[in-house]
Amino acid sequence: MLEQPLFGRRLKRLRLARGLSQAGLVGDGMSTGYLSRLESGERPPTERAVSYLAHRLGVDASALTGPSDGRSLTGVLAAVTSAPPGTDDTAALSRAVEEDAGEDPAARWQALWLLSRAAGRDGDYELERTRLLELIDLSDQLEAPELRARSRVRYARCTRALGDMRTAEPAAVEALSVARAAELCVSDTLAALMALISIETELGNLETAGRHVAELERDLLPRATAVQAAEALWTAAVVSNRQGDDATARARLDTALGLLEGKDDLALWTRLRAAATAAALQMSPPRVAAAERWLDEAASVLSLIGTPLQLQELRALQAHLAFHQGRLDDARALGQALLAGEDLRLSYRDRVRLSVLDGRLMILEGRVDEGIAVLQRLGRQATESRNLDLAAHVWQALATTLADVRSLGARAKTPAGGDFGR
Repeated sequence: MLEQPLFGRRLKRLRLARGLSQAGLVGDGMSTGYLSRLESGERPPTERAVSYLAHRLGVDASALTGPSDGRSLTGVLAAVTSAPPGTDDTAALSRAVEEDAGEDPAARWQALWLLSRAAGRDGDYELERTRLLELIDLSDQLEAPELRARSRVRYARCTRALGDMRTAEPAAVEALSVARAAELCVSDTLAALMALISIETELGNLETAGRHVAELERDLLPRATAVQAAEALWTAAVVSNRQGDDATARARLDTALGLLEGKDDLALWTRLRAAATAAALQMSPPRVAAAERWLDEAASVLSLIGTPLQLQELRALQAHLAFHQGRLDDARALGQALLAGEDLRLSYRDRVRLSVLDGRLMILEGRVDEGIAVLQRLGRQATESRNLDLAAHVWQALATTLADVRSLGARAKTPAGGDFGR
């Protein structure tokens, strides 16, 4: 049996990793007070308690009571950071964190930073958020402005991916405030400002986002590296796109893509092409040829080294591209395969956009009432969660699709030599 306080730390980590409150874990078979004392290390666990909690968590009892390997967090960190590329030490690092006594907050911060990044890379945004909340607390304890800004930027991006805009916006505002007050380097300030611009855009605050883009281009881009400038210009291009200034959006995208070669930063090179594909398909009219070229370039890399999340994002973009190319059967097959999958990792925004595509296809197939109901539900949900840019996309997609259906119906009813052309 694992002794306290290690048992309590492990129990709490497993509970939080599943997004459970104390009340949600104990159900009717245990009091929250008793669970709290177990997690704090005040009470030793009984075999009956271990069996009950393991069942509630959906794990074997050994996950709660298995022995520690005795390695310190600092030692595990050294092994992880010096491991060859491609080595996955997440499990070992996670065990070291759960058994850490908390005597070195800086080491714990670094470990949690690596674990949160791994969770985000896997698309496990709930676990990432749990890690980041502790990171923020540790950053404040350490009183290090760089760590305070970075943890809040990551938290803002994570909660944005979850669709939680009410949390994302203040986190980004605070990150930028910390960066400015401490006069942090261009990289930290730029990251905070880009996170805030992206969130403001999704909130529909385009005027504010535009002012921040002007600040970015005036004060930060001249001092940014090529990699930083490429990401900043892509962020600015999205704002131009939403403002209806497609010419500026195209110019910014083209400049951003031209700043990088694959050898500079292959991950960002690929991500920018995927992002440019999404932006091109949202222009009016869509830049379908450019989107196809950029997506093919991204796919050539992701098919070889893409993570499960990146491959899902790629297939989602391929579904949207197929729709705009008129390949509706391909779009339907790709979209439904993703939506029906048991391990869907896409962000809230990407899930909604994929569901919008599914609703549009329903309408075009003749399942008009069903498709309208899907899109109306998605539009209301996006509005209620303050994802106003996304809500606008949903309502516009509904209006456009219904107009297309009416146009097709009118053409079908018009006899040859009829009113068209008079």
